[in-house]
This record gives sequence, structure tokens and C-alpha cells, in this order.
Amino acid sequence: MRVALWQSPHPPAGDTAHALKALAEAASDAAAQDADWLITPEMALTGYLIDPARLHALAEPADGALAQAVARIARQQGIGIVYGWPETHPQGGKPYNAAQAIGPEGERLAVHRKVHLFGLADAERFSPGDAVAAPFDWGGRRLGMLICFDAEQPAAVRELARQGAEAVLVPTANMLPYDDAPLLTIPRLAAACRVGVAYANACGAEGTTRYGGLSTVVGPHGEVRARAGREAVLLVADWLV
Repeated sequence: MRVALWQSPHPPAGDTAHALKALAEAASDAAAQDADWLITPEMALTGYLIDPARLHALAEPADGALAQAVARIARQQGIGIVYGWPETHPQGGKPYNAAQAIGPEGERLAVHRKVHLFGLADAERFSPGDAVAAPFDWGGRRLGMLICFDAEQPAAVRELARQGAEAVLVPTANMLPYDDAPLLTIPRLAAACRVGVAYANACGAEGTTRYGGLSTVVGPHGEVRARAGREAVLLVADWLV
């Protein structure tokens, strides 16, 4: 199984057209390198630390226009895509910080809502998810999803492993100075739970926040298969064998 991690800046605040155009280009590049899955950063389609009211206005359900656009890209390129976006709260509350897996035929496979919100910035913008989403089956593999701070929680990674996940796909927006997450925590938890982890981080800045990059592909014994630097890159690596 080959994965592509799209380490990229967030789009200009709320510019979903810009984000989808960039995603289509990344998917084309990833497909040309025979990747099975492309993973975006957390909240890649709208921006992350943008005005909470603007973020709320951009929220969509899991089958909304953004999902349909991503499904078209997946079908056109024949690649699975895991992407981050704000999901509409069914009771009208703050949106969820969500990630969705769309298969290479455009099929919606799973949605995970971030459970472990990180600090005041998350709390101002999002409602927490209730539980870790169940793994999904694809291509003879069982894959889970987590978002950013979720992947640093031993109980969350263990729960996916308990449900049979072989690997975890992680959109993230880990900011400086928290390099300990990709460098230490993610490999350690992968080894402890015997799961691979594909950790796709943002880079660049939103306002005064700078994202750390260092997107990382880790095997199920904690071995680092590939790691990016700080700048924008499409990191492609063979992962599960």
C-alpha cells in the first residue's frame, strides 16, 4: 500500500475553490506516483484557525458540495482521499472538526469527528466528537482515522487497534513548537499498538500560528518509512506490505 501525504499550507481563509483546485493537482501528482491514498492536513478545504463565525458558515454535511467535489477528484484520478473539513452539527451547534475517507471510485467510506480538541482555539470553533470512528475496510486492509491531537492519545490508537485497524490515517495541523508529536509520540504509539500511522501535517502559517510540517509515515513497529521537512511537499511512501 502506497500513501501520499499532502503537506501544504491552508488555503486563504474560506477559499474552498482554491483548496479544491490545489487538492485536484495534488491528487493528480499522487496518482501519477501510484499512490493508493492521498491524505490532506486537518481542515484542508477551508482553513483551520479562521474566524469562528466564518468557519461555522462554511460547515457542510458529510454528503455536501465539498464531499461531492472531492469524490469527483477521487474518481478522476482513481485514488482514495482522506480530507479535513468543518462538518455541520445536526443540532445547529459549533461544527465538528471532521475528516472523511472517500474511496477511489468516489464512495464515502467513513467519517471521523475529532474527539480530543486542543486548547481554546479548538474549543472556540468546534464541538467535540463523541467517539473514535470505527475502522473501515478497503482493498483487503482495515484502516482507521484520527485527527491531530486524537493521534497522541494512547486510548484512541489502542481502540482502533482493538477493532482490527492495521493502520491509521491522520490529517493534522500540528503547530510549532510541538515537534515531539511527529518525532516521538506517533512512532511510539505505532509501535505500542502495532499499527502503521500516516500523519499528514500542514506547513506555513495562519496568522501568528506556524505549522511544523514533518509529515511522517510510520510502520507498525514504530519504524519511520518517510518524513518531510518544514516546507510544502507531496510525501509518497510505500507503507503496508
